[in-house]
Amino acid sequence: MVGSGCMDGSLISTLVIDGGFDSSATTSHYNELLSRIIAQNPGVRQVTICAIIRCVARVYLETSFFSACVSMRRDAKSVARRDESRRWWVQQRALHQVFVSSEVMQELSAPTYPQCDEALALTVETESLPLDEDVRGLARILVREKAMPGPEGSGDAMHVAIATVHRMDAVLSWNVKHLANRNKVVHLREVCRRVGFVAPEIVTPNAYWILEDE
Repeated sequence: MVGSGCMDGSLISTLVIDGGFDSSATTSHYNELLSRIIAQNPGVRQVTICAIIRCVARVYLETSFFSACVSMRRDAKSVARRDESRRWWVQQRALHQVFVSSEVMQELSAPTYPQCDEALALTVETESLPLDEDVRGLARILVREKAMPGPEGSGDAMHVAIATVHRMDAVLSWNVKHLANRNKVVHLREVCRRVGFVAPEIVTPNAYWILEDE
């Protein structure tokens, strides 16, 4: 918090908020700062607070991200994806808000899913997004408009619908056929735009990287 006094007895203060915009959190910060300013400056007649919000990206981690993190496969592609996913998890997770959903949890919980216990353990450090009627409705539209493959009640369509409805900035996935596929971007964005949504960026983990001092 930075404050500066003015000749007319007013005070301009700057409030810096980390973690993106949240109305309730911002109001709490604002009220706390205002009370502190008034207590410390009894002669001030007017207080102006300018909020500077340092936003962090909201990132949805699709099932294949966790699968890659715990993969035991030894072929070159699997090893590279495992190393990239683990590196992102260690070095980038704290720089973003990371989310999963019940769809991710359900897929990872399948008895036949390789290393499911290890994969599920990683999700403890994420937030889970709800699956509501808006999500189901958008998933149906994505399948109907051939922006995503069926079925409409699960899988790729559901992941994209969840991330879109909940305003994720990005989806990280190793599914380069149906999700992290540049050839699908234009059509997906247009379908989402027509129904009032903005599609998130869908990329592989190695393509979504920021430096700590940015």
